[in-house]
Amino acid sequence: QVQVVESGGGLVQYGGSLRLSCAASGAIFSIYTMGWYRQALGKQRELVAKISSSGMTNYADSVKDRFTISRDSAKNTVYLQMNSLKPEDTAVYFCHADMWADKGRRIYWGQGTQVTVSS
Repeated sequence: QVQVVESGGGLVQYGGSLRLSCAASGAIFSIYTMGWYRQALGKQRELVAKISSSGMTNYADSVKDRFTISRDSAKNTVYLQMNSLKPEDTAVYFCHADMWADKGRRIYWGQGTQVTVSS
């Protein structure tokens, strides 16, 4: 069974840092793009950052220069280092993986991890 599992969320003060991790496991043949999305209460889910298999990255304008996405392909894991956190970063963060696995190529989502930034 293919799974995508996030960890590392929590409560942090304004200006603090958190590191999210997301590990994919199971019968995976290839992982293409991995990334992070977030959904704040009452808002639509939005892209935060993504990284291709070759290491190319994209960031939302709101997190540029504060967040850094990276991946360890040997571990099928993607990370999101979040610095200088603001209350508006409060959201549920979802890991996203475009993978070729046992049921073909499709998008997999994690269950989400809550990030709360207090002012």
